[in-house]
Amino acid sequence: MGRKKSNDWKQRDGLVYSTADNFDFDTNKDGEENTLPPQQQNLKVLLDKKSRGGKQVTLVTGFIGQEDDLKALGKDLKAKCGVGGNTMDGEILIQGDQRDKVMDYLVSKAYKAKKSGG
Repeated sequence: MGRKKSNDWKQRDGLVYSTADNFDFDTNKDGEENTLPPQQQNLKVLLDKKSRGGKQVTLVTGFIGQEDDLKALGKDLKAKCGVGGNTMDGEILIQGDQRDKVMDYLVSKAYKAKKSGG
């Protein structure tokens, strides 16, 4: 019986030992979550400067769904704003202060979005 990962034991939530020969611990990782429809997404649009050398980025957080859908939304937002950006860790980063354009686009696509922060 082979090991999955060296830190697999950390995800076992209190299971100490099993005597079953064919036991395989299920970590309940069935894959990524299904993407919620735009009307059920609660997105926050904010301006962020932390750890970016003083440069501003528009940050879209709160997306629930698969990574491919997040990347597609990020690509559409970058094209709408005409700037670069990135999608990672469930967030979309758009270069510069593009909050108004991002909000207009998200609302036009029926997303529930609101500005957050100052």
